[in-house]
Amino acid sequence: MSTEPIGSLFETMCQAMVAGDIEELDGLLAEDFTLTHMTGYVQSKAEWLDAIASGQMRYHRMETVEATSSPEGTPPALTARTLTDATIWGSRATWRLTLHATFEAHDGEVTVTRTVASTW
Repeated sequence: MSTEPIGSLFETMCQAMVAGDIEELDGLLAEDFTLTHMTGYVQSKAEWLDAIASGQMRYHRMETVEATSSPEGTPPALTARTLTDATIWGSRATWRLTLHATFEAHDGEVTVTRTVASTW
């Protein structure tokens, strides 16, 4: 798998997060997608999308500072350093996040299977 599709998919995911576009995110994420927050909390796709829809999680701006893809021949993954301005469960801040995303391809469609957030 070329690194171009996963880079584009990651940026599309970030744009959908800022837009609060639940339908777009639903299509980009695998059914068993999980988001591991910097606190270690693992959130299911359904729970995360519900939190965005309800406003418990609101992404105001995401700037990708640096992104690297996994080497050719290894499972597709991308690690990005972002400046993420978000309100999460009532607390607004700009977090310096490292987001490690893994991807899967099925029948020509690429989806995000897991994202793990930590700080940098």
